[in-house]
Order: sequence, then C-alpha cells, then structure tokens
Amino acid sequence: MVNSTKNIAVLILAAGTSSRMKDIKQLLKINNKTLLENTITTVENVFTENIYCILGANAKKIQQATKTKTTTFLFNKHFKKGLSTSIVCGIQHLKKQLLPLDAVLVVLADQPEVNEGYLQELTTTFKKNKHQIIASDYHKNSGVPAIFPKKYFEELLLLEGDKGAKKFLQKHLSNTITIKRKHPFKDLDTQEEYLSYIKSI
Repeated sequence: MVNSTKNIAVLILAAGTSSRMKDIKQLLKINNKTLLENTITTVENVFTENIYCILGANAKKIQQATKTKTTTFLFNKHFKKGLSTSIVCGIQHLKKQLLPLDAVLVVLADQPEVNEGYLQELTTTFKKNKHQIIASDYHKNSGVPAIFPKKYFEELLLLEGDKGAKKFLQKHLSNTITIKRKHPFKDLDTQEEYLSYIKSI
C-alpha cells in the first residue's frame, strides 16, 4: 500500500459487450479467478477506498459472479455507445459523492498484464506531478491505465464514443507524463488473444 492513493478514485471499465470474444469476456478464467476479479484484486491491493467498477452488458450476471472486498459496482445504461460513456458514468457518480479527490485512475478490466507494481508507479509519479496526466505508453500514443487530475473532470464528462479517452490524451499531450514500457499492455479482445495469454503465464 502506498500513501499516494488516498485521494485517487479508481474507475474499472468493464461494461463492454465482448462482441469480438463471442463470450462474456469479464468472466473468462485466469488462474481460477475471472478476468474482472483479477483486475479488481490488483486494484484493491493498492487502493483501500473509492474503487468503482462500471458494468453494462451482462451486468447482473457479472456482478453475481464477481467477488470483491471494497469495490462498488455502477451501471452504465449507455454502454452500447462506447467506452467513453463508462468514464462519464464514473465521473458523474464521483461528482455526486462530493469526495475530496485529487484525481481519478482509469483502468480497463481486460488488461491482465497491469500489476500492482505498475499501478504504484503511476500513483507515485502522480504524487510528484499532481497537475499532470499520468498515462501509459502505447509507442505512438498514450493510453490507459491513466491518472487524470481533478481539473480535467468537467472535460472528461464531454467524452463520446469508443476512442474518446485516446483523443483526450492526444489533445493534452503537452501536460501528460507517459510511463515508458518496452511492450504496450495488451487488451484481451478475442479468443486467440485470451488463449495466447493463458499459454504465456
């Protein structure tokens, strides 16, 4: 646990329809836990409070199958309109809660390579640069996991579509610190990618 996490809320995005996977991606098993449970456990091992998982497609089934210690589930009724709607759903909830936050960390549910050490690196970097966005390296672009300071919350509420966060990060490149990685994080979108990941661990 690192002290820099106290005033950072976490949004775990898990509302997608898994159309390319042809299965409920969030419930695929990795080491006896579902993909979503692995992500939640990783987050809960670094953060103690203000963790929110945004569900959409198959929400009831996923929530019933998911064990969690401190994560709160939110339902995004606009999930079919793209990933951005889940970020908007989460930010709207945080605003209503009137929480004393410095930032929000956005994490995807389908990136099992994201580990506790990496989340701690993001938060430690943010603690030293509290007015800047801290994002992940995808070689030509920056992406999530990413920490967005509170000053960007109103602008995040305007995100639209499936590429909204990517466009947002491109727009704010001059105020973004990107954590360099040799290999970008992979999303598990297809059966082939899932099976390939299972073989690699």
